[in-house]
Amino acid sequence: MTGSDTDRGRTDGSGQGHVSLSDRAREEIRQRIVDRRYPMGSRLVEREIAAELDVSRVPVREALRALVAEGLLEMLPRSGVRVRSLERDDVRQLYEVWEPLTVQASRLAARRVAAAGDDDARVLATLRATLETAERAAAADEGAREVAAHTAFHEEVVALCDNPLLARTMEQLSWQLQLVFGLREEPAHMRAQHADMYRHIAAGDAEAAAASTLLHVRDSRAVAERSLFGGAPEDGGGDGDDGDDGSGQDGTPVSYTKADPPAKPARRTSRRTA
Repeated sequence: MTGSDTDRGRTDGSGQGHVSLSDRAREEIRQRIVDRRYPMGSRLVEREIAAELDVSRVPVREALRALVAEGLLEMLPRSGVRVRSLERDDVRQLYEVWEPLTVQASRLAARRVAAAGDDDARVLATLRATLETAERAAAADEGAREVAAHTAFHEEVVALCDNPLLARTMEQLSWQLQLVFGLREEPAHMRAQHADMYRHIAAGDAEAAAASTLLHVRDSRAVAERSLFGGAPEDGGGDGDDGDDGSGQDGTPVSYTKADPPAKPARRTSRRTA
């Protein structure tokens, strides 16, 4: 089968052959970048990737252009593209944007849960499942699967907000965040912080959810900068050594199982804050 036949033959017959294959090529190349099969700084050759994916060069070319726009690749003058190497400023800028958005996402998600009433279990089921997947992956020492599950956790928090604009904005950061998550360590206390975030969201406690998320994001940045560049972070960020190990406020381990649902805070009858 020729390259052009391949472009047409593996689609849904809509006549958008190479567009569909471009999407598939983009997803595959993106995943190879995130799991470091294509390391940072490596040059990607269109012809070689087309052979690896068994497609013509047209969908690969379009996929590479899209990944440049996503920030995972960068153009080289007269010589194609390479996987973007993260500098300290790149990580700083990424976290400066992600921090306020993800803190607000946790706040909005908790408010949504508080308003859901008897539908809490349904609303929280997928979010809880991502944590359970991450725990199993960590126990099996499957780093890539754990990173994917933790990324999914943050995505599900955003989905709980029911705010399409926030979801679209966060989606633009998703793959760059996955690249950072895949390169840094994942200390146990940060795994526990996800469970702490879940506990506050499940309780419908918006401000506690926001506070626990802020702690988590700043610890994440500090760990990322240490893992990627060594030494202490330039500014901001925690280091995970402040005594908060992700347990509950009374020092007991956090649970997010169905058998031990979190208690909801008492509803306020006085002034409500926005």
